[in-house]
Amino acid sequence: MNPKITADHLGRGAVVYVRQSTPTQVLEHTESQRRQQALAEAARSAGFASAETIDDDLGRSGSGLMDRPGFQKLVALVCSGSIGAVYCIEASRLARTRPVVIASPCPAGRFS
Repeated sequence: MNPKITADHLGRGAVVYVRQSTPTQVLEHTESQRRQQALAEAARSAGFASAETIDDDLGRSGSGLMDRPGFQKLVALVCSGSIGAVYCIEASRLARTRPVVIASPCPAGRFS
């Protein structure tokens, strides 16, 4: 096990964030979607008791120009302290531009 993942993290569970940028990708690149959704099993194998999948943003760009309700749900869960890890296939699934603007930022220190 990764020494950075503590029993506290495992007890809070994990979230898998699944996103593809366009509706065409959702329809034609099903292998990518399958690989992303398989991360839930990877989280359980790592010892997380639960692994919720958020796939509300399938077909939505991460460029910041489109509303992403799944991403907002993910941010809310992280900020609440109720999850111990976020799994995604690559960082670009979260955002293409930096910095990521979050509607309601987390209190300082919540990302531990």
